[in-house]
Amino acid sequence: MSGPAFRDGGGQGGGDDGLPRVPHQRAQDGTPDGPGYGPRASEPPRQPGGDELPAAAAAPAPPPPPTAAPTPTPPEPAQPPVPDRSRRPAPQPRLQPQPQPYDHATLKSLLGAWALSACARDEALAVEVHLTDCASCADEALRLRDAVGLLHQEDSLDLDPLLRVRVLEGCLGRRPARIPVPEWAGPYDAEAARLDALLRDLGGSYWKAPVELQWFDGTTVRRRMTVGEVISHLTAVDSLVGRTMGLPVPAAEALPDGGQPGTATRTGKASTADLPLDPWERTAAYWSAQQDVPGATLRSLWREQSHNLVRTVSFAGRGAAGLDVAYGPFTLPLRDAFLDRAFECWMHAWDIAEAVDYPYDPPAPRNLNRMIDLAARMLPSALADRRRAGLTTSKSRLAPAGSPGRSLRLEIEGDGGGDWYLPLDSPGAPASEKEMVAHVAMDSVEFCQLAAGHIEPERIAVGQMGDRAVIRDVLFATASLSRL
Repeated sequence: MSGPAFRDGGGQGGGDDGLPRVPHQRAQDGTPDGPGYGPRASEPPRQPGGDELPAAAAAPAPPPPPTAAPTPTPPEPAQPPVPDRSRRPAPQPRLQPQPQPYDHATLKSLLGAWALSACARDEALAVEVHLTDCASCADEALRLRDAVGLLHQEDSLDLDPLLRVRVLEGCLGRRPARIPVPEWAGPYDAEAARLDALLRDLGGSYWKAPVELQWFDGTTVRRRMTVGEVISHLTAVDSLVGRTMGLPVPAAEALPDGGQPGTATRTGKASTADLPLDPWERTAAYWSAQQDVPGATLRSLWREQSHNLVRTVSFAGRGAAGLDVAYGPFTLPLRDAFLDRAFECWMHAWDIAEAVDYPYDPPAPRNLNRMIDLAARMLPSALADRRRAGLTTSKSRLAPAGSPGRSLRLEIEGDGGGDWYLPLDSPGAPASEKEMVAHVAMDSVEFCQLAAGHIEPERIAVGQMGDRAVIRDVLFATASLSRL
């Protein structure tokens, strides 16, 4: 029998080398490396050479005690590859934040914060996505956005020019001043404060800005000057009012020659007697003496003088209202002189504001009414002067002394307006509606501009009825009230 021999205890057989051959047992899965590999568990181990073991040795030995499994040696950590710095990694696309899921009630409660732009980024994104699908929430969001627009109106950063007047009125209403400012001096105090606020807002860079002044002297006269020269002109004419009350020239050191070459006083300081009384000549003297004075100093001199004027008439009491202020060829009572200075302060402030594109409002209605009343009371005398100079076209009529003569109704519309009846034949004649021969109506601000010479008489828009020649004479007489 060929092939390997199987022995059961004592037979011999073998291969070419004389050793017995034992076939490999295959595992149940057919692989020679499975768990069935090796001798059978019931057979004792055999010695090579074919000799049998003794009986004692053939007995199965007790199993060895279990030993602990050897600790496996951890593998060496792999070294990280060295990055190639010559090539940069491709940028990864940035993921857009996805809106967090919100329910309808939560999104509706966020509409108010969304309208105010007070939501977080994910909340705002969720609300905007929701508004594209929910019509009711979209309508509510539009209403809330409109309401927010009403809450945040765009206001000018410039302070209201009348803020000081309102604050003073509120303070004086709670605690009246121990020494109140006379009512007729109130318009000048308010207009001087408004002009001072304008000068503070403009700053020092505008003192050399050109300003065009315009007035009427038979024909329209225009003159260009700087902001500093305008303030110096106001200081010069205001000093005529201070002269009546015995106030010194403001900062006499600024006029070392008394405003006129060769007329220095013993002390080297100017006095009110050294300066001319005519407003134009007095202004020219101030310009000559203050041409090198900085703008901030000019403003301080003018403002200090305006404070002194108001303070002095407040302490003087009622008796000072009737003092006459000399303006060269004419005079005015002190109470009317203060209204005249208020009117000129407003007009020149308007000139400055127009030159630098600064908004400037008219005076308060009650102050504007007093200025219009002064111009209306001066019109009969101005008309009589023009008639004596042969500058009128309407026929005059001689009225008996004390009897009413012809009159014109002057109707001023708008803030500060009213009705005035002006005598046409004699400044002292009483005027009444019964003898009215003409009626003129115009806006309050336009009437003031005409009285300041800023509007030519032929170009002003007026409502007129009656004698056209009389109306023309009154309009030209109003323009003749103007001066530098």
